[in-house]
Amino acid sequence: MTPKEILKRLFQYARPYAGYLIGGLLCAVASIALTLLGPVLIGKAIDQIVGPGQVNFPETLKYLILLGITVALAAVFQWLMTLCTNKVTYYTVNDLRQEAFGKLHQVPLKYIDGNPHGDIINRLINDIDFISDGLLQGLTQLFTGVVTIVGTLCFMLGINPLIALVVVLVTPLSLFVAVFVAKSSNKMFKEQTKTQGELGGCVEEMLGSQKVVKAFSYEERAEEKFQEINARLYKCGQKAQFFSSLSNPSTRFVNGIVYAAAGVVGAISVINGNLSVGGVSSFLTYANQYTKPFNEVTGVITQLQTAFSSAGRVFALLDQPEEAPDAPDAKTVKSCEGRVRIDHVSFAYRKDQKLIENFNLETKPGQRIAIVGPTGCGKTTMINLLMRFYDVNQGEISVDGVPVKEMTRDSLRRLFGMVLQDTWLYSATVRENIAYGKPNATMEEIRAAAKAAYADGFIRRMPQGYDTLISEDGGNLSQGQKQLLSIARVMLVDPPMLILDEATSSIDTLTEIRVQKAFDRMMEGRTSFIVAHRLSTIKNADVILVMNQGNIIEQGSHQELLDRGGFYCRLYNSQFVKAE
Repeated sequence: MTPKEILKRLFQYARPYAGYLIGGLLCAVASIALTLLGPVLIGKAIDQIVGPGQVNFPETLKYLILLGITVALAAVFQWLMTLCTNKVTYYTVNDLRQEAFGKLHQVPLKYIDGNPHGDIINRLINDIDFISDGLLQGLTQLFTGVVTIVGTLCFMLGINPLIALVVVLVTPLSLFVAVFVAKSSNKMFKEQTKTQGELGGCVEEMLGSQKVVKAFSYEERAEEKFQEINARLYKCGQKAQFFSSLSNPSTRFVNGIVYAAAGVVGAISVINGNLSVGGVSSFLTYANQYTKPFNEVTGVITQLQTAFSSAGRVFALLDQPEEAPDAPDAKTVKSCEGRVRIDHVSFAYRKDQKLIENFNLETKPGQRIAIVGPTGCGKTTMINLLMRFYDVNQGEISVDGVPVKEMTRDSLRRLFGMVLQDTWLYSATVRENIAYGKPNATMEEIRAAAKAAYADGFIRRMPQGYDTLISEDGGNLSQGQKQLLSIARVMLVDPPMLILDEATSSIDTLTEIRVQKAFDRMMEGRTSFIVAHRLSTIKNADVILVMNQGNIIEQGSHQELLDRGGFYCRLYNSQFVKAE
């Protein structure tokens, strides 16, 4: 996007706060008008001082009092203008950040999976902060700058048109320098914000897997990777800052020429009797104020360039295609019997890499369907398709005869209770984490779910029991404890169907036996899909689907598959026979 397009789009977000914009503009006009009146009063006061012993004190005092009142009123209007521009900026940025965060819930899951999480976080936090800083500076300089230029030009024309013409003819040199520097540094700032996002992704990656980094002694290589990205950020940032830093001294040099030219021409006018000494003093003040906005704009050019680059990255997120919406006539399903049919389904994350082809499955209500197979065979992918985290490329999935594409995603997902191998907890109390899917649950219901998941014992031993605050992602809990809380969360919701994806992988053997009994009770009468690598956990499944390379190659009960002596039998023997 070009800076013009970005600016136009930013102002669309500011449109709801047009009242503050107009108020800020009116306050800017009043503040600048009063400020520009000051040099006139000073000039008139100077003209009252003819020479030693010839000072007109009463008139001088009058102008000084008027000057004091003018300065005070200008300060009040300046404060009001700043208040209005601040409100416009912060309200606009607040809306932008909320929309960007909401967009993360609307984009397909493949966007989240396919982009570094640190870079996405950087767009929502740092980039929008840069927009805030740049927008605030831009609005302030725009308001005061335009009014100051127009106002001083009018006053200068009123005092002496000839000197005003000299000032106007020389001033465009400042604009030429500013535009040249801005174009030169724009590319550098885009590269800088892009590299900042990459650096954020690197830091997030290292923090999220710090135990693995230390376990494999990867610290030095991690630091080398960080230093490489940081060095690139230093280089592009240095170039961007260097080019942008040229603008202010360059324009100040040009403004010095303008001031000197105005002084020379003004002095000649005084000698010729065309202008008073007070008039020259006023004019020189106006010449300085006329060039000041150009200095201010070029002085904040770094922030403006960074803001435009950051806004481009945020808008790139906002322009991402959204997840296909629910059909207009999509049904809201509140309950189901649990008949799931997968009919000739094909799916691939990438078009050039096939994963699941012509997959067929039909379950009866209350059946326990176990899915086993080697890594990468498509087990977890089937879970993603059942939950509509991804849509199938071909074929159809239906629940109780209703295609899932004809249901709302929200109601479909409420039919399933899901416990994953990778647990997730958020910074809140134990009670709030268990009640995540049912916020209005009573304490009795929460405690009953925890007891069913065999989590009540360790919860009551915690400092504040169920009111103990859990740190982000459950950092103050063991992996097994986090998984027990995740299981309790599902048990509280009590859904009609279950998905257990390695749900007991982080639990010790004794607790696993107990939780397995709890699962057995919970799975009674419910269609359940169980993904497992440890085949001991799925012996009691009604149907075991053996997958390989996206296809079902064997199907049957545990004993039937062992009797066949096929792929499942080899998998089972590889886990148990050698150990025995």
